[in-house]
Amino acid sequence: MNKFIHFLLFSILLFACDDFTQSKKNTKNKETNSTDKVVSEKTAENEQDELPKGMILHDKDTLVPVDYYNKAIYWDLKYATADNFMHRVLYDTLKVVYVQNQVAKKLAACQTFLSKQHPSFHLLVYDGLRPLSVQREMWEALDTIPVSERVKFVSNPANGSVHNYGAAVDITICVSKKSPLDMGAGYDDIRKIAYPSLESQFLASGELSKEQVANRQLLRKVMRHQGFINIPSEWWHFNEFSRNQVKNNYSIVLNEVY
Repeated sequence: MNKFIHFLLFSILLFACDDFTQSKKNTKNKETNSTDKVVSEKTAENEQDELPKGMILHDKDTLVPVDYYNKAIYWDLKYATADNFMHRVLYDTLKVVYVQNQVAKKLAACQTFLSKQHPSFHLLVYDGLRPLSVQREMWEALDTIPVSERVKFVSNPANGSVHNYGAAVDITICVSKKSPLDMGAGYDDIRKIAYPSLESQFLASGELSKEQVANRQLLRKVMRHQGFINIPSEWWHFNEFSRNQVKNNYSIVLNEVY
């Protein structure tokens, strides 16, 4: 009988120890999970507050390289070279295509959309942020063209261009080695054959081929996927928003950034 009582007391003590040990483990796990959650939340806050590397700040805006969120996007900053309609370098310090942070995110999504349909195709960006001072140079260089026609190619600096806010891109589609698809008219071509609004007319006359028009349509499809707006007179120009919306959302960049 004494042996049975001793065995019973020993068993109760053993179970009590196991319960205590398990309770300590559960408490520790809860504390660890709670700590992990706090660390995770703090990390998320830090990531949210941390500005992208390589960015340029202008007032309230964050300007980032156009390929910041998707390296499959290519760029070739034409106005940092003499390969443009003015045949001289216009950007002295601006050497990378910059756009508003939100624009870069949308372009990244456009590239992903394009890659799913055509894995070997890339967006190729010729211009993004354009300081207002350069806008004036362009406007004045075309002073022999009537204002009514000039504004179809270069925005009047008195009103500002969406480029001046970092919310517009001049863009095309290319394959490897930045070889652009044939759009039937080159970048910065001021002829009417570059007008998206007149494509049907030039297709009917044979001056544009079905393939060239299809390439333009693909570009528009990709850009419209994220709500970008093409203009009637340049197949390559797309705005994130209208000029009035952009003015409310961003600050204009007056001079070149450093």
